[in-house]
Amino acid sequence: MRFSTIIIAGLGLAAATPAFAQDTAPPPPVKVSGSVGLVSDYRFRGVSQSDEGLAVQGGITIAHESGLYIGTWASNLSGWGTFGGQNMELDLIAGYKFPVGGSGTLDVGATWYMYPRGFDNTDFIEPYAKLSGTLGPASLTAGVAYAPKQEALGAWSSNGTLAAAGIYDNPGDKNDNLYIWGDISSAVPNTGLTAKAHIGYSNGNEGLGPFATSVAPTGEYVDWLIGADYVIPNTPLTLGIAYVDTDISERDSAYLQPSFSKGQDGTGSIADAQVVFSLTAAF
Repeated sequence: MRFSTIIIAGLGLAAATPAFAQDTAPPPPVKVSGSVGLVSDYRFRGVSQSDEGLAVQGGITIAHESGLYIGTWASNLSGWGTFGGQNMELDLIAGYKFPVGGSGTLDVGATWYMYPRGFDNTDFIEPYAKLSGTLGPASLTAGVAYAPKQEALGAWSSNGTLAAAGIYDNPGDKNDNLYIWGDISSAVPNTGLTAKAHIGYSNGNEGLGPFATSVAPTGEYVDWLIGADYVIPNTPLTLGIAYVDTDISERDSAYLQPSFSKGQDGTGSIADAQVVFSLTAAF
């Protein structure tokens, strides 16, 4: 409503004094945006990176009107996601967005996953492509990420207990990783809510990489999410809730233990069903 009032007033002013219209500043060629947030569990492709505990996260993106952008994103880690150093993940991102078809957008780029002051051979790069568009009231995204062969993605060990102790039967192995996913979201009329869903497919090594981690635990699996977001009126805050799960069974993940269990105590799983809550502030 306020936006419409400004437009109408502006049109009237332009009719009275046309020169004012020429003084309207064009949108800036560079836009800076970002967010900070708190999540009850940091799940990366369905697997907890924070030992099913709280994580503080944040990121910033600088985008040019041409479609080029760069950005960074970070989160604390624990348990399975511990890579030494600061127990922190820091992603460096660069890409290019451009329109396709009538209302679609194609986004191509790459993410460099790094762990400050951690182990160098756990860092890896992953190029991606995402196609976004709308179908009626729904927003749709389909994406594919392919990481070429790197040590961080290798199968250094086929035994979780030995890997957790730093003993490998195939040290230095390199492998690639494929991730395909789809997202959908839609506003729920008269509620202030946005419903969302996600499904992803991972295909990578069937062992554990350096320091007993893996981007595709068990080699091949599916993850999914269903939830909702609520933007608190007149604030930059968004509340979120999501049910997250994978098809990784206790039997399938047995060889990953103890690294794949909460607290690394050899029991349970960090890829089982979980309800995740979030509070995010955007700017």
